[in-house]
Amino acid sequence: MPTTHQTTPYAALLLRVSLGILLLAHGAWLKLGVFGLAGTMGFFGSLGYPPALGAVVAIAETLAGLALILGLWVRVASLAMVPVMLGATLVHLGNGWLFSAPGGGWEFPAFLAVALVVQAGLGAGAHAVARPQPAARAAA
Repeated sequence: MPTTHQTTPYAALLLRVSLGILLLAHGAWLKLGVFGLAGTMGFFGSLGYPPALGAVVAIAETLAGLALILGLWVRVASLAMVPVMLGATLVHLGNGWLFSAPGGGWEFPAFLAVALVVQAGLGAGAHAVARPQPAARAAA
């Protein structure tokens, strides 16, 4: 039976790629491809946010998604997306708990925020472009 030490890098890989695909789906495909940059900015404006924030979020989700899939700057990309997911959680808070509710509930973005924090804690894992550096050894 494999040990936790042996399987953790692959668990981190699975989480990292899954989160990356979800971020790409929401940033590049949905916000940029389906709604377009103008539509996304208009939606953010309709929520009372500066419309430019919609562009920032769409581009940030796209770049963070690519970084996670490749295994680049994984901790930074993960932590950068936590405020975005918390913001999405707040937007959906009044719609109820389940994301299948009209307007979408808050459990999905809240879960993504937690998963991104876990990813930041785990690091890149296996098959990352940026390999983790060995821990610094204390001077004897």
